[in-house]
Amino acid sequence: MMQQIRDSLNGPLIVGVLLAIIGVPFAFSGIEGYFQSNANPTVAKVGDTKITQDQVRRAYDQRYRQLQQLLGENFRADQINPQRMRENVLQDMVQDALLRSEARDSGYRASDAALRDYVTVVPAFQDNGKFSAERYRQLLAQNGYTTDSFEALQRDSLIVDQLRDVILGSAVVTVDEAALATKLLKQERDFSFIQFDPAKYLDAVNITAEQIATRYQERKASLQAPERMKLSYIELAQGKIAKADAPSADILKTLYEAEKSRFTTAETRRASHILINFGANKDAARKKVDALAAQLKNGADFVELAKTSSDDTGSKDKGGDLGIVKRGDGLLPPKFESALYQMSASGDVSDPVETEFGWHIIKLTELVPARTQSFDEPDVQKALTELYVNKDLQARVQEKAQQLEQLAFENESSLEPAAKALGLTIETTDWFTRAGGAGITSTPAVIEAAFAQDVLTDGVNSKPITLDGDRLVVIRKAEYEAPRQRELPEVEAALREELRNGEARKRADADASKALAEIKSGKSIDEVAAAFGATVQKQDGVTRDKSGVGIALLQTVFKLPRPVGAAVSAGNAALEGGAAAVIAVSSVRDGRQKDGNERDTELATIRDARAGAEFNAYREALKQSIKVDIKALPAEEAPAP
Repeated sequence: MMQQIRDSLNGPLIVGVLLAIIGVPFAFSGIEGYFQSNANPTVAKVGDTKITQDQVRRAYDQRYRQLQQLLGENFRADQINPQRMRENVLQDMVQDALLRSEARDSGYRASDAALRDYVTVVPAFQDNGKFSAERYRQLLAQNGYTTDSFEALQRDSLIVDQLRDVILGSAVVTVDEAALATKLLKQERDFSFIQFDPAKYLDAVNITAEQIATRYQERKASLQAPERMKLSYIELAQGKIAKADAPSADILKTLYEAEKSRFTTAETRRASHILINFGANKDAARKKVDALAAQLKNGADFVELAKTSSDDTGSKDKGGDLGIVKRGDGLLPPKFESALYQMSASGDVSDPVETEFGWHIIKLTELVPARTQSFDEPDVQKALTELYVNKDLQARVQEKAQQLEQLAFENESSLEPAAKALGLTIETTDWFTRAGGAGITSTPAVIEAAFAQDVLTDGVNSKPITLDGDRLVVIRKAEYEAPRQRELPEVEAALREELRNGEARKRADADASKALAEIKSGKSIDEVAAAFGATVQKQDGVTRDKSGVGIALLQTVFKLPRPVGAAVSAGNAALEGGAAAVIAVSSVRDGRQKDGNERDTELATIRDARAGAEFNAYREALKQSIKVDIKALPAEEAPAP
C-alpha cells in the first residue's frame, strides 16, 4: 500500500494527491472553518473508535472530487446517488477502523525506521530530491496536522499493511488444487445462440390511450418533477487578482533578515547503525552489543558487521545505512539522535546506545555543516521576490475575503454591494437539482448551501464557500421551483415508449421460451432459428474471460451442464439491453495446466485469488469479534442531496 501511495505521489499534482491521501484539503489563503458544525454526532462506532458525521462528510467530499478529476468532462452529478455513496464511504471507513483495531490488538507495530523510510521518500516532502524537514512541517501545518498526528496516521497504515501481508501470505494452493482450478478457469466451450431483439417487435406493438392512462395512475407517485433552482453568485478567485510589482532592494533586504532561516541549510548527518533487539534477555543483548563494539574497536568493518549482525531488517542489507538525518526531524529516538550529534567527525563510532528498540552502535558516515546563502545570490533574490509577491497577494486575498464575508452578511438580501465594492461580476447558474448540475453547482458544498434553510427558505446570501482551494463564492437563490406532480400530457410520450418497450420485451421473451422448448425437444438450433426467421450466431473456444461476448451470455454459457453425447445443453439468458437469447452448448474442453514458468504463474494467480478471498472473509469475521455499531446517516445532511 505504502509503495502505491509513493508511486501516486509522482507527477504534477503531487501536493493535491498527497492531501487527498491525508484527507484535509488546502484552505483558501488561510480562510477555514466556514463549514464547521457545532453538531458533530457519532454515526458509527468500531470497538472504541468513533466515526463522526464530519469525518464522513470530509471523506465523501474527497471521493466526490476524485471522481470529478478522474472523469473530467464525462463527470455527471446526476448519475451519483449521494446517500448510497455516503453509505459506501462509511462502510469503507468502518472496514479501515476494524483492520486498525485488529492490527493494534494483535501486537503489530511500526518502527521509527519504517516510518522514516516512508516519510522521507514522499516527493511532496522533498526539496531538490532530498527530504526537507522544514517543508514537511510546513505542509502538515498548512493542513491542520502536527507531525505527531500525521505520523500516527501513517503508523496505522503501516501496521494494517503488516496485518494484510500476513493474511495474504498465508494462502496455500497445492499443485493438485491448482490443476483442478485450471480445468475450470481455463475451460473452453463451443456454443451457438439465437438472439431475440425487442426492437424487431416494436412495429407490431400498439399502445392505446387507456393503457397509458392506467400506467400513469400506477406510476403517478413516481412521476414527480424534482425541486430545482438557479443561483446568483459572485466569485473571488486568487488567480484573477493582479500580483504586486517587484519590491525595492531595501524591502528585500529587510525581508531577507526576517526570513534568513529559509536560506539556511541546517547541518545534516548521515548515519549507519547496528541494532540488537532486547529479545527475551536484555542482559544477553547487552553482552552481544558489547562484543560487537569490541570488534569494531579492533578494526572490524562496520558495513559487514551490520549486514551479518544487525536486527534492523530495513537497513542491515545496506550496511546499516539510515540515510541523511537532521536534528529535530523527530524520525529518530531522542537518545539515538543525542548520541549521533555528540560525534564530531565523519567516521566516529558511538558506544552502545539504549533506546526503546534495543541497543544501537551508531556510526557517523557523513557530516555536512550548516550554510546560509548570502543576500546577493541570484537564487536568494529570486526567492525573496517571489516570497514578497506571494505574501502581498495572500494579504490582499485575505483582506478581500474578509470584505466579501462582511459585505455578504451585512447586505444579506443582495449581492450587489459586495460585487460593487470588490469589482466582481454577479453571475447566474443554470437550473440544477439536489443531484447537482454544471459549473459551481457540481460542487457538494455549493449544493449543500443552496438547499440549506438560510439560502433556500430565508432567501439570504450564503457564507463564503471554498472551491478548488483558491476560489471563494457567495451564492443566493435566483429562482426556485418546488417539487410538483407531472401531468399526463408531460409524460405521455415517455409512458407510451415504456409500454411499447415492455410489450416488445414480453414478445421477445415468449418467442425465446418457445425456441428453447423446441431445442430441448430435439430440434437443431438451425431448424429453430429458421422457423423464427432468426440468425444463428456461433462462438468456438470461448473462455470465461472472453471479451466482446457479453457478461450475461458468458455467465449462462458456463452455468449450463456439459452436453451428453450428440445432444446439446440448452438454456436462455437475458442480455444487456433487454434482448433474450437461446443458447446451445455443443462442446466443452477442460483447461490444461502448463509446465515450467507458465505453470508457476498460473499457480501464483490462483493463490492470489484465494488470498484475496481469505482476506475478505477475514474482514467479515472481524465484525463478529469487534463490536460495530452503525447508525443511519441523516439524508438531510448529505453534502450533495
